[in-house]
Amino acid sequence: MSLSPLFNLFFPHLVGLDISRAYRHSRTVHITAATTTRAARRPTCATPSGRVHSRYERRLTDTPASGQETLIHLYVRKFFCDHTACEQKIFAEQVPGLTHRYARRTPHLTELLTHLALALGGRAGARLTARLAAAVSRMTLLRLILATPDPEPDVPRVLGVDDFALLKGHVYGTLLVDVDTHRPVDLLETRTAEALQNWLTARPGVEVICRDRAGCYADGAAQGAPNAVHVADRWHLWKNLAEAVERVVARHRERLGHRRQPAATDPHPDGPTGEPIDRRPSPPRQGWIAQRTRQRHAAVHDLLAQGRTIMEIAGQLGLARNTVRRLARAATAEELLARNGTGKRPTLLQPFDPYLRQRFREGCTNAVALWREIRAQGYRGGCTSVRDHIRPWRAAAPAREPRPERLTVREVTAWITRHPDALDEDQRVALTDVLSHCPELERLRCQVSGFAQLMTDRRGHDLEGWMRSACEAKIAELDSFVSGLRRDLDAVRAGLTLPYSSGVVEGHVNRLKMLKRQMYGRAKPDLLRKRVLLAA
Repeated sequence: MSLSPLFNLFFPHLVGLDISRAYRHSRTVHITAATTTRAARRPTCATPSGRVHSRYERRLTDTPASGQETLIHLYVRKFFCDHTACEQKIFAEQVPGLTHRYARRTPHLTELLTHLALALGGRAGARLTARLAAAVSRMTLLRLILATPDPEPDVPRVLGVDDFALLKGHVYGTLLVDVDTHRPVDLLETRTAEALQNWLTARPGVEVICRDRAGCYADGAAQGAPNAVHVADRWHLWKNLAEAVERVVARHRERLGHRRQPAATDPHPDGPTGEPIDRRPSPPRQGWIAQRTRQRHAAVHDLLAQGRTIMEIAGQLGLARNTVRRLARAATAEELLARNGTGKRPTLLQPFDPYLRQRFREGCTNAVALWREIRAQGYRGGCTSVRDHIRPWRAAAPAREPRPERLTVREVTAWITRHPDALDEDQRVALTDVLSHCPELERLRCQVSGFAQLMTDRRGHDLEGWMRSACEAKIAELDSFVSGLRRDLDAVRAGLTLPYSSGVVEGHVNRLKMLKRQMYGRAKPDLLRKRVLLAA
């Protein structure tokens, strides 16, 4: 069968085969083809053979064509191997670029499904393959991920190290990222110094290591790459300083003052009238529940007019007997939909209503206090009924003067650690007022501003001077922060001097969390490692 140029354009991997038939059945395109070579080479010994043993049909699923599944019926041959050293004397020929041993899909389709699995995972990927006319199960997609070989790891010059949670609070792993290329390098199942040390020992050549100041990573990096420069992450340094600032502000929470309030406006300019609430008739209720109630009321009364009993109506309309009885007793549907309480039986509160209104006008608006007063007068109901009874009166009462809110610890902490240009006028005035009443917070703000300048201008060589100034401020929390810096001083100084940071590592940690949620948190380390490394 001669192939048209259009067929060769859409199926270039079938060029060289003898296409005998192409037809469509249901939503599947079937292509019948056969090999045309006279001889084949055995893959193990590469010995050519032309002696044919037999022929058989292989069925290969190919990439979809115009939203239709493509199935290739390929007739291939088995040959005798004449090489005396081969134990297997019969082998099947393979078509380069089209078949593999025992494969039921073409390499093009396998590659497509692998990319879908890496991007979406099992369940989501399986749902999409059904839309692409190449449906496979979620387990097939996961097997394709696990069967994909790992990329050849290049030893990074600048390595980023951070931990991630396999089981939050219990099991943690380690993520390694090439800071220069922004690509993940490896995923370790543990968060230990030994694991990082072994990885670095097996891959010499790392010159810079970006990490947080965790002890396990510091020890593992020092032993595995003793000549590498350690860089402490600036974001973690600022986070630790902000935590120290928050502890200082928390000690002075009583001196923070109140938040400035705008001029309050009375929502009821006329003020309370002291009269009973005017219960004007509310408009008819709308919505599907009200419409259904009106339809049921009309149907029940129509059947009652025909002489039907309550039980007969309940069976015919599919309603409960009590529901039909309630609909039959109501003269109109609006009685059932009324919200203003008309038609209800007198409540236990009715004799005490005048007294409650008088006490409410006198300023006693606490429901519990009113309930205790009328209980002493003989009321036998509960406090909830009193609260519901006076609730409509609160809407007509004038708004109380709002109490000034105190500034919170987190607000003041954010103002101190934020750039002054990022504060609006109200925040700037409030912060100035707080600092004027607390000299220790003023000293703290000066030290925070100095550290921010070091970090922004990359003046790590001035770190020692800043630490001496921070100790002279006589702030215990700041002294603790400085002590932590001295324990890892070289890494901190490099972090405040060199342009490297762990920002790219934190981004990959967030991406890893997304992959875990996409797999419902049930991805084992081997599968998670494949998706992190191969889908980057």
